[in-house]
Amino acid sequence: MVRHDLLDRIRRQLDELNRSERKVAEVILADPASATSMSIATLAQRASVSEPTVNRFCRSFEAKGYPDFKIKLAQSLAGGTPYVSQAVEPDDDAAEYTNKIFGATIAALDLARREVPPERIERMVDYLIQARQLHFFGLGASGAVAQDAQHKFFRFNLPVTAYVDVLMQRMVAAACHTGDVVVVLSWTGRTRELVDIARLARDNGAVVLGITAPDSPLADECTETLEVATAEDTDYYMPMTSRMIQLALIDVLATGVTLRRGEDFLPHLKKIKDSLQATRYPVSGREDPR
Repeated sequence: MVRHDLLDRIRRQLDELNRSERKVAEVILADPASATSMSIATLAQRASVSEPTVNRFCRSFEAKGYPDFKIKLAQSLAGGTPYVSQAVEPDDDAAEYTNKIFGATIAALDLARREVPPERIERMVDYLIQARQLHFFGLGASGAVAQDAQHKFFRFNLPVTAYVDVLMQRMVAAACHTGDVVVVLSWTGRTRELVDIARLARDNGAVVLGITAPDSPLADECTETLEVATAEDTDYYMPMTSRMIQLALIDVLATGVTLRRGEDFLPHLKKIKDSLQATRYPVSGREDPR
């Protein structure tokens, strides 16, 4: 199943576009897959046009704006099995779909590694290290990542919670104060409840950090963001590579906080690990690490 409706429309209407919009179209048509992961600033730069020109181009193809256009573009490139994965076909056998899922995940993680700006990582760690208390919010697949984040960050001697219910998220956001840090995870950045909750938390003095899509409504409400775009369309497929990227970014941030704490913090981490020794059967031939 391959749908090229949008790309076909762009090609047909190429001669009808003005000079600036045609430049945008040519960049997209030259490499549609890459265009799905570009920020609006990157696309504008490559086309040598302004960002408003990119938005006008998008609206001329019945998109509400650039983020909406990228979703439509990703869908136009989509193959695979609807509501399962873009990487696999309905007649793949176990060996084929296993290799494809692992391959797609490895490729997506490598692309994310190259796209994440280190300076944004540093700024996120700056906010996290100064937090009075820390809340992770996520829904659906991102909710599982929020819970994983709580498992990582509780080790840093500060109150840490994870909420996957919108009513609890809203109440916690309303109770936030200066010094609180809220981390909102949303791959699309278009979930209305999370956008409203991020705004509420900031209005009450919290720092709001987002791990979300570039140029999304959620990104606009955040104090700082880590923005990674991939071609996985979670409106059309089961979240797979997107969730793995979120988990990896949480690990990156937790590592950054650990390193900032310095060597004096390591005995505390060791104490947490040592507390688990009595709960496990010993591994044959391995000396007691204590």
